[in-house]
Amino acid sequence: MRDQGRPEAGALDGIRVLELGQLIAGPFCGQMLADFGADVVKIEAPGAGDPIREWGKEKTGGKSLYWPVIGRNKKSVTLNLRVAEGQALARRLALESDILIENFRPGTLEKWGLGWEELSRLNPRLIMVRVTGYGQTGPYAERAGYGAIGEAMGGLRYVNGDPSTPPSRVGVAIGDTLTGLHAAYGALAALQARTRTGRGQLVDAAIYESVLNMMESLITDYDVAGFVRERTGSIFPGIAPSNIYPTSCGRSVLIGANQDTVFRRLCQVMGQEALGTDPRFASHTARGQNQALLDRLIGEWTVQHTRESVLVMLDEAGIPAGQLYTAKEMLDDPQFASRNTIIRAPSDDLGQVAMQNVAPKLSETPGSVHHAGVKLGAFNREIFVGRLGLSEEQFAAYQKAGVI
Repeated sequence: MRDQGRPEAGALDGIRVLELGQLIAGPFCGQMLADFGADVVKIEAPGAGDPIREWGKEKTGGKSLYWPVIGRNKKSVTLNLRVAEGQALARRLALESDILIENFRPGTLEKWGLGWEELSRLNPRLIMVRVTGYGQTGPYAERAGYGAIGEAMGGLRYVNGDPSTPPSRVGVAIGDTLTGLHAAYGALAALQARTRTGRGQLVDAAIYESVLNMMESLITDYDVAGFVRERTGSIFPGIAPSNIYPTSCGRSVLIGANQDTVFRRLCQVMGQEALGTDPRFASHTARGQNQALLDRLIGEWTVQHTRESVLVMLDEAGIPAGQLYTAKEMLDDPQFASRNTIIRAPSDDLGQVAMQNVAPKLSETPGSVHHAGVKLGAFNREIFVGRLGLSEEQFAAYQKAGVI
């Protein structure tokens, strides 16, 4: 794990992004773009800032643990978008931006004179990324929409968890981050289209659609075969063996040996070569039909050994297997260290703070993290005076009036 310095030019160097979003879905899109060198100016409410700045403080006694990651590489400015003077400054920033990201409820920006029709008229090259629960159109468009609701509507919550329990949460805000990722993908697609047409466009990213987009053949399963996917816990139905198994030290190990040749190697390691030709397990289909029995037999073998010895034996035989990592294992793992998967970046509040590095890795213009979430309004003077050309008197007056 290494410290990150100020980066060289990234893949998106020279692209200016104006982020009006808050919490996760919109700001994660901004994080993705900033990671690869885009100049992201994040607008926050004066005196309050993005509510994400309050998340995680209970673990540190007052310092957010969420903000350093999702706020990394961004230039925080404070601006009151609910007053005419603040709206006018936002329009000026949009005029010289390539991409604008927002995740307010539909109609909010229009109320402030910052809607798509107005801003695209002022800046025809602008790409506006709008992130909402249900999209900009349809009978649900104006409903409040959080990530959890999008996960439920998009089908993820129903299939997640053990069949003996109600549907489970994934463990992270996956609906929001999936939408942010789709939004960033849409922004880059629109940016590429702009190189041909010279015109910007609207990117409409809905949480429920972003979740649904990751649900494999769920819709087709039902439409063609009348099959409804249900919760299956730790197994991959019909794909065996692929499960979590116990060991003698009380730590689980995940084994994926569902391919015929790999399964036969597993049988050799287990000292039960006959299982490889047993009609109940000799083919992919047969293993899927006898999945529970096969998992029991494998578990009876793994529980006789420590997790470390199981992993060594399987690795030597070329069988995919691994432990279930927590943050501690990630920080100690040589693979993570070798690829700089985790880095340390300077934070205004926390010093050098560890976090995940930029992914994916680009060979010529890799992304980087040069700061972890600056203080609220840290770039006010640089942006409003240096970029927009406000005089010191105007800047001071706006501050006093609560506009900035």
